[in-house]
Amino acid sequence: QVQLVESGGGLVQAGGSLRLSCEASGTIFSVNAMGWYRQAPGNQRELVATISSGGSKDYADSVKGRFTISRDNAKNAVTLEMNSLKPEDTAVYYCKANLVRVYYTRSRDYWGQGTQVTVSS
Repeated sequence: QVQLVESGGGLVQAGGSLRLSCEASGTIFSVNAMGWYRQAPGNQRELVATISSGGSKDYADSVKGRFTISRDNAKNAVTLEMNSLKPEDTAVYYCKANLVRVYYTRSRDYWGQGTQVTVSS
C-alpha cells in the first residue's frame, strides 16, 4: 500500500504565498519523478511542476518565476513553494509520484487526495 499525503493548502490574498508539501509512505523501493498538478472547476487537470529523481525541474509557463519545486529523497517528499499568487492559481492541487514498490517490478503513478488553494483578488 502506498499513500501520498498532501498538506499546506488554504486561502490567501493575491500576491501572497503558500507552501504545499507531499510525502509518500508505505512499501516503496524507489521513487522516480514527483510533481504537482492542479484542477480548477470546469477545467482539466494540468501540470504545474515536476522534478526528477536527479533534481531536474520542469514548470508550466504560467508559474515560471513564481513557483519552486523541490524534493527530499530521504523522505520521499516533494514541496511546492508558491509566491506572487494570482486568482487564476485557484484550484485543487494534487501531488503525483511515479514509483516502484518492489524491486524488479514496473513503476506506476500514485496520486494524493488533493488540497484546495484559493487566491482571493
